[in-house]
Amino acid sequence: MTLRLYDTATRSVREFVPREAGKVAVYLCGLTLQAPPHIGHLRSGVNYDILRRWLTAEGYQVTFVRNLTDIDDKILVKAQEQGRPFWSIAYANEQILADAYRQLNVLPPTYEPRATGHIPEMHELIGKLIADGHAYPALDGSGDVYFDVMSWPEYGSLSNQSPDDMQSAGDAPDRGKRDPRDFALWKGAKPDEPADAYWPSPWGRGRPGWHIECSAMCWRYLGAEFDIHGGGLDLTFPHHENELAQSRSAGLPFARYWVHHGLLSIGGAKMGKSLGNTLDLAYVRSLGVRPVELRYYYAAAHYRSRIDYSEEALREAATAYRRIEGFVQRAAERVGPGLLGELPAAFVEAMDDDLNTSAALAVLHEVVRDGNTALTGGDDVTVRTALAATRAMLDILGIDPLDPAWTAGGQADDLRDVVDSLVALALEQRAQARARKDWAAADAVRDQLKQAGVVVEDTPQGPRWTIGEQKI
Repeated sequence: MTLRLYDTATRSVREFVPREAGKVAVYLCGLTLQAPPHIGHLRSGVNYDILRRWLTAEGYQVTFVRNLTDIDDKILVKAQEQGRPFWSIAYANEQILADAYRQLNVLPPTYEPRATGHIPEMHELIGKLIADGHAYPALDGSGDVYFDVMSWPEYGSLSNQSPDDMQSAGDAPDRGKRDPRDFALWKGAKPDEPADAYWPSPWGRGRPGWHIECSAMCWRYLGAEFDIHGGGLDLTFPHHENELAQSRSAGLPFARYWVHHGLLSIGGAKMGKSLGNTLDLAYVRSLGVRPVELRYYYAAAHYRSRIDYSEEALREAATAYRRIEGFVQRAAERVGPGLLGELPAAFVEAMDDDLNTSAALAVLHEVVRDGNTALTGGDDVTVRTALAATRAMLDILGIDPLDPAWTAGGQADDLRDVVDSLVALALEQRAQARARKDWAAADAVRDQLKQAGVVVEDTPQGPRWTIGEQKI
């Protein structure tokens, strides 16, 4: 079986055939930097990181571009509210986002362009659209430039809707538009906006519209045609529909596959700043759930499915991961960490089937169960094989507990050294109680540790401890 992906444009699962043999070019719509990221945003980074890792595992050379929108209506509103330059808000949130991705072991992109760094490319695209009759400067003196939606007969094909059913684009006053559905490519500077939020252009001082940014950056880094365009399902319309229309109208073949991930909701509603229902990575960590466990939580659901957040489900995912982690740690202590092994055929089949990570994890848990049985039975050959296969699968998902990303460079728990020392002291007190056969005192130490979330296991090599339940 070869990789098959659900393509939004055709509304079908298609065999993936890259534009150029052995190479894959991917563009992922990144965040608009008006606020720090919440866990709904971070799902996107993890989902496409898994896609990237799988493409790499299948032998492709992957160019992965993930943009940052650092100029936008929402950012300008925040700038006015906070009395800060728009770019300082964008940069601060960019740093928070980068740190969150590092904590989640999301690989850095090949390129991570900012919208404000690509104004010339946007001007070039807009100029071509005007020359070809697909765009026009507003006649109201605003300095706005609009895309003529009805000039592109295929408009609406990506989102599967008719222009006749569409309402006003809502990104600028209708007075300067030929048609309310037309959308802004360039926005003339307005008196009520920050004075530094503009660039010179052939149409007057202003700034780019949201949609033209991504078309320009795709073109700059991936060329006229590339393989996969990704983003959240909520971007299908209008953002991706508009990207497609303006790029094709400019003569660019653009994306061959459109891959969209499902959203993360809370209480049935989309997680969003405007609704005041957002949770960030720091909140998840305050629950005692580590970033690696949050990543497992994301991977446990198919990337196209909606996740309705609940603390119970998050804790269940953390417990499931700790069982895997416990096997890996015990097996590595027994036979050594070894090398990554061959991926089980069923795992490969699941991943090739539109990245079915939920089915892939079922294969992983089965191998872990077999490995635990082998550990109990003293079958080191089987333990070694199971460990190698388990780590290979975990590596694809980015959650191998022996990966240095989770144990070095600040990724370990901030208080790990302190916890190590305190638990070691408690275990020493327990050992002394056992030596004098004071079983009640020894059990009391173990029970107190358990109440604190520390599980103690007696092994032939001595006691070992873990955070949370580790056994299957």
